[in-house]
Amino acid sequence: MATKRRANSEGTIVKRADGRWMAMLTLPGGKRRAFYGHTQAEALKKMDKSKRNLQDGLPLPPERVNLANYLARWLEDSVKPTLKPYTYQSYETQVRRHISPELGRIRLARLSPQDIQGLLNRKRESGLSARSVQYIHAVLRRALWQAERWGFVSRNVARLVSPPRVSRPEVHPLMPTEVRRLLIALEGDRQSALYTVALAVGLRQGEALGLRWQDVDLETGLLSIRFSLQRVEGQTVLAETKTEKSRRTIKLPQMCIAALRLHKDRQEFEKAIMAGAWQDQWGLVFTKEDGSPLSRYAVTRRFQRILSEAGIDRHRFHDLRHTCATLLLAAGVPLKVVQETLGHTLFSTTADIYSHVLPTLMDDAATKMDAILLEA
Repeated sequence: MATKRRANSEGTIVKRADGRWMAMLTLPGGKRRAFYGHTQAEALKKMDKSKRNLQDGLPLPPERVNLANYLARWLEDSVKPTLKPYTYQSYETQVRRHISPELGRIRLARLSPQDIQGLLNRKRESGLSARSVQYIHAVLRRALWQAERWGFVSRNVARLVSPPRVSRPEVHPLMPTEVRRLLIALEGDRQSALYTVALAVGLRQGEALGLRWQDVDLETGLLSIRFSLQRVEGQTVLAETKTEKSRRTIKLPQMCIAALRLHKDRQEFEKAIMAGAWQDQWGLVFTKEDGSPLSRYAVTRRFQRILSEAGIDRHRFHDLRHTCATLLLAAGVPLKVVQETLGHTLFSTTADIYSHVLPTLMDDAATKMDAILLEA
């Protein structure tokens, strides 16, 4: 075993028989602490980071903590106080169902890229979708990023692992003729305005159900998206939208303004009938007859019934959003405007999802260019 002594208080560097390097540091009080690495530089980096923590009054990285214990601490100390409740619940589910049962016993400091790659491979082979496995990897990568910042590990080994590639699912918007049949079928329906607004401005379902009257200006026709209705641990919560781009203000078409005026009159009548039993928790636009929040599942079931009555094949509620984007692009609305309307963070996301519309737009652009040049 080769040993290299450093200056006083700098520690001792040892190459072990198994090929790994061990840096030994004497702590205040005389206790010694070992730091391991596959290279001399890696072991020294761990030791030096711990020395800086001591100098700054921070705790040393745990010596023998396993991944399960670390993830529990990460969820409680880092995720819960800083991220939205829905995100915390989602992360906790991935840790509890997929990560800790298989990798939880491994010491955090000894977790390897091979361990993580094996987990992802097994999950994919078990039948989980590529997107689900990719999400497991994303949660683990974020957790280890925090461990690196806290000085618990010298590197984030999840960054060295390649998750499965996800093929973007096909978009299935309603055709223009189907949209017209749908609007006819919605006439007189209690929630006609909900589906009309979601279709016309491409709202996500949570955004539509979390819409408040104070976010709607029927005089100017402006609609502000600020919140989303979500289910967290069995409770309905009104949470801020996830990203800055999701928080947006949209100009409503006149048909939406008319639909919302009728809806508001109906809601005021229902409120008067219910009197003291009206549950006006957040001042929501779309509610049950007693003012309580609508259920996502009930809204989707009602949507399927309306589609059936209109003679339209089954579609997801989210397909109203796709329909909005497709109709706007087909009408020549710039892609950037569609991105802002939908609240996509990245321009490339909008372009990728609706790439099926772009060839038609390019044909139209070529035709218009011919007309310009021939007239020149």
